[in-house]
Formats: sequence, C-alpha cells, structure tokens
Amino acid sequence: MEKIIFSTNIAQDLYRYLDTLKFSKIGVIADSETVRQCYPLIKPQLPSHELYTFPEGEINKNLDTCTAIWKWMTECSFDRKAIIINIGGGVTGDMGGFCASTYKRGIRFINLPTTLLSQVDASVGGKLGVDFMGFKNHIGVFTTPEAVLISDQFLKTLPKSELRSGYAEVIKHGLIANANYFEGLKRQHWTDQNWKDIIEVSVGIKKNVVSKDPKEEGLRKILNFGHTIGHAVESFYLNSTRHLLHGEAIAIGMLAEGYLSNKYLRMPPHDLKKIEEMILAVFEKPPVQEQDFEEIANLCFQDKKNDGRILNFSLLPRIGSCEYNIAVGKEDILQSLRYYNELQP
Repeated sequence: MEKIIFSTNIAQDLYRYLDTLKFSKIGVIADSETVRQCYPLIKPQLPSHELYTFPEGEINKNLDTCTAIWKWMTECSFDRKAIIINIGGGVTGDMGGFCASTYKRGIRFINLPTTLLSQVDASVGGKLGVDFMGFKNHIGVFTTPEAVLISDQFLKTLPKSELRSGYAEVIKHGLIANANYFEGLKRQHWTDQNWKDIIEVSVGIKKNVVSKDPKEEGLRKILNFGHTIGHAVESFYLNSTRHLLHGEAIAIGMLAEGYLSNKYLRMPPHDLKKIEEMILAVFEKPPVQEQDFEEIANLCFQDKKNDGRILNFSLLPRIGSCEYNIAVGKEDILQSLRYYNELQP
C-alpha cells in the first residue's frame, strides 16, 4: 500500500518528505487550472524541478496527452532515479501516474490530489490509466505511488460543483461499508461538513478494502457500486455538448443501481428511500433521454467487472453492506434508467 500523509501544511510536508528520498530530478505534472490555483501553494518550497502543463478536463485524459508527457520526460532526460509529482484531480493522478509507471518501465511518483474526488477515491489504491475510444479508464495499470499527500488546503480552491462531484464518492463509501457514516452525513448540509474528518474516514474505508484485494479480484469490486451505470452515463456524455462531472454521473448510477439492489438483493424499500433522499438533496437530477437508454446500456458491457458478456454489478443488500458479481440483465438496466427518470427531486 502507498504511504498516505494527511497534511496541515502541504508545502512544508512535501519538502520534508522529499528530503527523505534520493532522486536525480523532479518533474511536476499538472493541468492548466491546477497550475493557476494549486501549484503556487507548493512551488516556494519545491526543489529545482521541471513542470509539464496540459489542458484541463477529462477529454484530455488520453494517449495523445500521454505521448506528449513521455516526450517531455525524454527531452528532460529523466532517468529511472527521477521522481514525478502529480498535482491535481483524478485526471492528473491517473494519467501522470500511468505515464510515470510506464516510462523506462517505471519511475517513482508522488500524488498530491487537489479535489475532494481525488482525495477520497482516485488517489488511493494504485489504479492508473486513461480513457480510450470513449471508454473510461480503458487502458491502464495497477501501480502504487511512492506516497500520497492529502491536504484540505486545496479544497478552498474548488468551485462548488467540483466539491459536490467528490461528495458522491463520500456517500458511496457509507453505502457500501459503514451505515453509521452514511447516517452521520445526513446530520448537516453537505457544504458544512468537516472535510478533514470526512476525508480521513473515506480514505480509511477505501484503504481497508484495497489492502485486502489490491488487484480487484473480488472484494475491491464493491468500490464500484454506482459505477457500472455511472461510468456508462459518463462515457456517453463525454464527447457531447452536455458534459457531466464524474460525481454527477455516479449519482445517477447509484440511484439506478439502488433500484437494482432492491430488485436483485431485496434491499429494504426504506433503505432505497434513504439513498434517494440523500442523493437528490445534494445533486440536481439531469434527465437521461429514453432514446439514449439502449446505447448507455450497451456501454455497460465495457465495464471491467464483467465476465465475457455477463454484466456483473456490485449491489447493496442494505445500507452499509455490498455484494459483488451480481449478474444483471440488460433489460433491467433499461428499467433502472426509466426508474431514475421517474424519480421526483
């Protein structure tokens, strides 16, 4: 497992950690928005380094950007003793880590997640990769970062929409593993949460699951609740004019897969109601056009949990517990999307 450092002074803690390592060069990878908002928080105490900036957005999480990063690494003469610092959200952590782990068969990298989503989810567990042919995280590897430094200082730079996007994964952690955590989230408005405490609990839940199943051969699949349909929805809108943030798509996925949990695992109706009330209180409910249901359902066949043409889902028997490898029929996916559309905000 990666070393996780919860930081109260990100520049100082990064400097101290780097001081414990031996390296030939440092490279920093960040998107254009992170360079403007977050990079200045660490730059003053960062040793001499090279900086690579790429345009922000999920649409740039692809092999073309990777090629540009590998070219930059080569032109900077990074050797296998170099170290990469990825500062940014999930796009930067996934892609920067993927590029580092494949350059010269692998060089070390450190992740500095700057969004709530990347702090509670993407930065932990060593999943790296890029989107390909419109499919989310289709090309990738499992590689553990040297360390992950997590600081709520970065959250002050986020727009409300990005903070809310990350909150979907917070809700998911309670749903799959800790009913008391889920209930506690309801006690105050989502914007008034103690983010430091929230992040530490969510990271603890994910780390506990990943440590038992690093390569997602079994238990780790529970972390994908809401993601089979959610990723399909996100992929469908990825190249359209109507773009959904990851958490917005996962919110749709959790509502649809909540319906499937009730149908397949007999999750109690009152639990389904609690899930719907929680999610609809936080997220707007964008309609999914019925004419698009078929294509979204077909995208579910690209999910990495599947076994051939068998659609495997992770579903809830109740809040706080999750089961995996539940085979779901395509017609029920279509029905779950109809159910989602009929929900009243």
